[in-house]
Amino acid sequence: MTMKTNAFIIFFVGLFMTTLTFAQDKDIVALAIEQDNLSTLVMAVKAADLVETLQSDGPFTVFAPTNEAFAALPEGTLESLLKPENKDKLAAVLTYHVVSGKVLSTDLSDGMEATTVEGSNAKVMLKGGEAMIEGAKVVAADVEASNGVVHVIDAVILPPSMTGTAQGEY
Repeated sequence: MTMKTNAFIIFFVGLFMTTLTFAQDKDIVALAIEQDNLSTLVMAVKAADLVETLQSDGPFTVFAPTNEAFAALPEGTLESLLKPENKDKLAAVLTYHVVSGKVLSTDLSDGMEATTVEGSNAKVMLKGGEAMIEGAKVVAADVEASNGVVHVIDAVILPPSMTGTAQGEY
């Protein structure tokens, strides 16, 4: 390798490590706020008054739905959940995306069930090298925060108590 190549590799590794360390210095909420694709989640966390909880020591594992995941909900569902009178339902949906403790992707096994903060179990599936939780695909894994870890997912998952109802009625 040339001196120029070595310098680039050292620079890149240094930049990566700085970014990783910088991310680990931020709590879960601060990390989510910085991600444009998680702005709907941040809005929902604020509406459900869960900011302080997700900024506490934890550790927590958050399966964070993207904006596209929220947009894919049946028409009117998100708007309804964000209404003040549905704050408890919104909190239940959001806490179903949270597991107490720090669970990295390497800790997951096919068929395992994780008890969520909401109280129900969420099933993990590993298929073709991809991890899924309750059918939602993990699109970015192991984003570490000062108080846990975030796995970005491509769908909003609903607790069992809500799966039998018409989602648009919230």
